[in-house]
Amino acid sequence: LVSPETGVSVSAHNAAIGLAKAPGSTGPWEKFCFGLDASSLQERLFVSEENIDGFLGSVLCPSFCSQSALESQPLIEVLDATEDRIQIRLK
Repeated sequence: LVSPETGVSVSAHNAAIGLAKAPGSTGPWEKFCFGLDASSLQERLFVSEENIDGFLGSVLCPSFCSQSALESQPLIEVLDATEDRIQIRLK
């Protein structure tokens, strides 16, 4: 993280934390953790095709599913993700 570019905005009903990657850091962020202290952190995933596929794979087809069941699962593609909306395509 780059300290000068990070920021916090707090209002009566909302809080936002802006984070910036260090110049040498590349690629999308996959997840983040939050909590009151290190012993009570909760993990959240960012919206990406890989994270959605992984989540749906674990929910729709547990480890005992057959290969044919895996092949018949829908394909979900993230087309656009903004703070206002998420657009996905289901095949």
